[in-house]
This record gives sequence, structure tokens and C-alpha cells, in this order.
Amino acid sequence: MKHELWSNEQELDTFCLAGSDGDDARSLMEPDSKLIWECEANSHFEAMTKYYQFRGWGEYTSDYPEIDKRPYCE
Repeated sequence: MKHELWSNEQELDTFCLAGSDGDDARSLMEPDSKLIWECEANSHFEAMTKYYQFRGWGEYTSDYPEIDKRPYCE
């Protein structure tokens, strides 16, 4: 699934699903938010791993890997 990273002038991020699946998250963003990056991922864990790599934050870890690594299609 496609994910989008939006950021505003205060550098506050919103990382959400693209398309209609992310409409609720995008509706909460500040008006000055801009789309700065996109990626494809098959699970929440994969998406967050790519997001952490993009931001240079090191390795992403999860308290619930058995859930977060499940493919979206399940």
C-alpha cells in the first residue's frame, strides 16, 4: 500500500496511507502541510521502517511485532 509523509512549517509530520484510506488523518493536518515523501509497504512495520530510514532515526522497533508485521491484506 502507498503511504505519504506530510510535514508542516513547524516540521510536524503526518505519516499516513495514501488515497481515501488516509483521508481522516489528512483532515487533521495544518493547512500549511506539504507532501514531502511517498513509499510502498506491505505492512505497518515495513512502512515505519522505511519512514525511520528516510528520517535518519535509526532502526524502527515495535512493542507488537507479531501484529505490526502482518501484511495489510490479512
